[in-house]
Formats: sequence, structure tokens, C-alpha cells
Amino acid sequence: MVFIWSKGPQKGKIGRMSQAENILGMALDIGFDLAGLAPFRTPSRSQQYGAWIDQGRHASMGWMETNRPLIEDPTRFMAEGKTLLMVGLSHSRPPLELQGGGRVARYAAGRDYHNWMGKRLKRLAKQMVAEGLIEGARSAVDAVPLMERSHAEEAGLGFASKAANLLHPRFGPWFFLGELVLEIELEPTPAQMPAGSCGTCTACLDACPTGALVSPGELDARLCLSWATIEQRGSVPHELRRDLGEWVFGCDICSEVCPWGTGLPSTEDRFPVRPEIAESSLVDWLRLDPDPEVFKDQFSGMAVRRAGREGLSANSALVLGNHPQEEGRGALQSALEQDPSPKVRESAAWALLRGHGKDHGVQAGVAKAIARESDPGAQAAMERSLELEG
Repeated sequence: MVFIWSKGPQKGKIGRMSQAENILGMALDIGFDLAGLAPFRTPSRSQQYGAWIDQGRHASMGWMETNRPLIEDPTRFMAEGKTLLMVGLSHSRPPLELQGGGRVARYAAGRDYHNWMGKRLKRLAKQMVAEGLIEGARSAVDAVPLMERSHAEEAGLGFASKAANLLHPRFGPWFFLGELVLEIELEPTPAQMPAGSCGTCTACLDACPTGALVSPGELDARLCLSWATIEQRGSVPHELRRDLGEWVFGCDICSEVCPWGTGLPSTEDRFPVRPEIAESSLVDWLRLDPDPEVFKDQFSGMAVRRAGREGLSANSALVLGNHPQEEGRGALQSALEQDPSPKVRESAAWALLRGHGKDHGVQAGVAKAIARESDPGAQAAMERSLELEG
């Protein structure tokens, strides 16, 4: 049986087109860069996942524990499922930042990939049904209880890295995953995966500023800057704030230092940088309108909306503390005094102390803010900031 694993010159041996080959070929024709088939069964790395949850390394992402039974036995998610059609889409691009500094993870530069991939997966399913290749399917993109990277590895879309992500020899770590759960049984395609390995390289482990990569292939989300700036809804822990550096949303450090992830052609034409990023600054994001509806409209269809207005503004404040600027000081002072969010106020206090603490009146101004702060959590965080940075 012949399988097509990716776009490009290497498409396997020539032979009779099978049902599986037709399905894989259609996935590539509709716009995906990688396609493979895996059995719809307990993922090969489910035991590691369970141990990871037991150790509390999923941080505040409680849905990972809640959905553990579904992840470990995906037939609970879709009883009729027999095969997973896993797809990959490259999103390689140059690094980007806001005007004047402040970095955003590359995947979040353009429109939300969930929508792009979701629409094409549904269109692909309709085409396969219309051609009689399948009777039904369920699509998913990173938002359902499936252990995508493990299933994708089984389907031959890449190999597990020491950075706890999936690497592909042609696309490095820069590709999205999606899937269709098919109601038919097809032979899996792992044998078609080109050879690849991290070998003796430890670049990602060495470069992680917080030590979140606690060992090869093991990530402690409690220390991860991506978790801190996107997923958690409280304030960024004090012990991570200096290590945040310029990262206002997400972190690409482990991918940027990976030898597999360098020197790749850009595919940013698929997800061009949105003006909300290209034309904005940290000060702009610190001053975002607190009205939830205004925020939703401003960042409609963008991944950065995941952090929420409070998250983006508070993260911007922290980055302004790490990389102080005169305009930033004024914006931080205004946020400390006037922002309706306790999270933003206390983040602004830390940033003023971190970036401008030696300036006349800054410590006294933070002390006054502590005295008038009505939110106990924000008040305690400000006191901690004064203790650490004052």
C-alpha cells in the first residue's frame, strides 16, 4: 500500500491508489502540508501523560485533568471512531515584535489558526463523504480532549523532541496539528515518517530561561512562559517575571534555538501579521480599553485574544518593567492609579519598581498605591513586589 506523507518531491512509491491514499492526497490538495493515519485508540504516550498530571505539571489547566479519561481512551470522545486522519500545516515565519519591543509567539501573529484549519477539515470531510470514501467524520483542532502530538507521532507526522513538542525534518517545530476522526478502519502510516532525532542536542533545555524543560521531553507548565502569559488567569508569578524578558504573549525560545527549526522558508503568507500587532506597542496594549466587547472586537479572529484584556495589559506592564522606556513609565503610573483591573494595577507596580525603582518618588508612589488598594490579592502582590524589587 502506498501513502503520501507530505507535499514535496518525496511522495512514496508509485502504485495503485488505495482508499487511504485518496484520503491522504485529498488532505494535501486542500492545503495541508502533512497528512497521516493513526489508529483511534489509547495514545502511545498516555502513561507519560498520566504521570505528568499526577505530578501537577499541568499548572492551572484543570481541563487537562478533567478530560483525562477521554484523553486516555479516545473512544469515549467518539465511540464510532476507528481511524485518525492527522494533518499538519506549516506556520514558519521570521520572529516578530510590537513596535518598540515586546515579543509575540510566531503562531499568534496572524488570524487564529483554529478557524483556518477547522474550515478546511470540515470541507475535506464533506468531499470524502461526497466521493464515497467515508460515511462520517468529526473534526478537531487543538480544542478537544485528544492527545494530538502522540497521535500525530503515531501517524508519522513527526518525532517527539526534547522540548516536548513534535519535530519534522522539513518543517521543524513550526506546524499546527488538526485531525478528523473517521468511522472507517484504515492501515496506519508511521513507516513513512522520514528519520529524525534530537541526538545529543540539548539546546532547548539549555536555553529555557525558567527551567520549564525539567528533563528531555518533560515540561513543567508551572514554569513555562507560554502558560504564564496565555493560560493562567491570575498574575504572572513573581519568580517568572524577570525571566519573561520581552515575551508579552507566548514564548518561542525552545523552538528558535532548535537546529531543526532554523533556516526554514517562510509560510507567513497564510497568516500575515495583523495590524493589531504590527502597528501596536506595549504602551498601546497596556492602555487597552477595559470594555470586554471592545477588546473582543479589536482582536477578533486572533489567537492573542486568548489572554484576555487583563492578560495582555498586565503582560505588557511586566515587559515594560524589564525593558524600561520613558513613555512606558508614564503609562505604568497611570495604570497603577487608574486601571480598573487589580491584576493590571499590581503588575504596573512591579514594573515601576523593576524598571524605575531608583527614580525619585517611584517607591513612595507604590507605597501609597498599596495603602489605597482595595483588592487584597493585588495589595499583597504589590507588597511582595516592593519587598523584592524595592
